[in-house]
Amino acid sequence: MNECMMRNLCLLLLFLALAPTSSEAFSPPITSSPRKNTATYSTTDDVGPSDYDSNTLLDPNVKPMLIDLNPEDELIRDDLKRELLLLSSVSDRGLFLSIEEKDIVVDIITQLEALNPTKETARECYGEWELVLASTQAFKTSPFFQAIRVVLDDKTAADNVFSLHEAATSIGKVGRVKQIVGEDGSFTSEVNLEVGIMPGMPFTVKGTVVTKAGFEIIGSEQWDVFIRTTQVKKSNIPILDQVLDQYPFELPVGDIYNRVRGSIPVVSLKTFYVDDSMRITRDVDDNFYVFSRA
Repeated sequence: MNECMMRNLCLLLLFLALAPTSSEAFSPPITSSPRKNTATYSTTDDVGPSDYDSNTLLDPNVKPMLIDLNPEDELIRDDLKRELLLLSSVSDRGLFLSIEEKDIVVDIITQLEALNPTKETARECYGEWELVLASTQAFKTSPFFQAIRVVLDDKTAADNVFSLHEAATSIGKVGRVKQIVGEDGSFTSEVNLEVGIMPGMPFTVKGTVVTKAGFEIIGSEQWDVFIRTTQVKKSNIPILDQVLDQYPFELPVGDIYNRVRGSIPVVSLKTFYVDDSMRITRDVDDNFYVFSRA
């Protein structure tokens, strides 16, 4: 299949799902631009974890997963998490951060990843998680959109597809974003959306895009995720809501990919920090997603 046909397939799949929001609903993604890293200290005489390498921390394809077992660093982690959650709460998950605040967030993320207390992060993420902060659009946490990025195999091409999609939708917003990670290898993404029918009109279409996937653990920090189905639930359109409840329809996205391209795209996600209450996961483009245990 040539690139044009594959791009058209991705656009078709993209519009079959409930549309996310327009570009006005998002601020530019947080970038990992060159900057001075803030040092992490375990004690007043300690310059931070010995395996902290600022040259590799920002590339998930290069950097190793760091492990910090120093009990004295627990207080530091708690302080960093509190600051991160505070910035999240006053900025709508990072959408309205200033440039200076974005740099602070990146530094906090970098420090937490260097202070990761968990050896096998990929095996310690089971349960329900709610997105609290992201360095890119919140809807990209869904395997539905991550699969499109993998299929196009080019960040610029994927961004162009998402831009076309955003231009074709009206003003709206992303609500609660949740992930459910099962010990049986199941992965469920739930994204609550409100999409405006027409600018200036008071009525909006609401619904929850539920994407089901499976995953395999690769190494200590990586998941390989493969999409299965996508459907819309809890629509606020009365007739549509009743139809969806009585005749739930799941778009077999995985089967469509398999029939058209011969395989289901594999989405690689790496978790460089997880503890009892917080998880930090990065995608192939180094976008980070911060989740709080629900």
